[in-house]
Amino acid sequence: MVNHRIYSMSFASVYPHYIKKAEKKGRSKEEVDEIIRWLTGYSQEQLEAQIAKQTDFATFFAEAPSMNPNRALIKGVICGVRVEEIEEPLMKEIRYLDKLIDELAKGKKMEKILRS
Repeated sequence: MVNHRIYSMSFASVYPHYIKKAEKKGRSKEEVDEIIRWLTGYSQEQLEAQIAKQTDFATFFAEAPSMNPNRALIKGVICGVRVEEIEEPLMKEIRYLDKLIDELAKGKKMEKILRS
């Protein structure tokens, strides 16, 4: 596995940026949390515990209770790369989350974002 710098970054250090991006477009922290819970299977309490522990991205995804099987339905370009073409599993999970936050900030309805 390639060791990208983001893998060792704490999830808690990036989380406020997800919220800021969403709130700048009129969305809420609650919606960001809902997306993260949908993707990872964390409960709100577990999510808050991961943030408090300053868990790195690699651990955050490794300890996720149940990654949503519908995440494979997430398609499109993030950071100039098609998510469905990313081969490295951890980077793919991180980019899935980035793509979902992007869709939230672009005003998509939650039903569409959560692939329901």
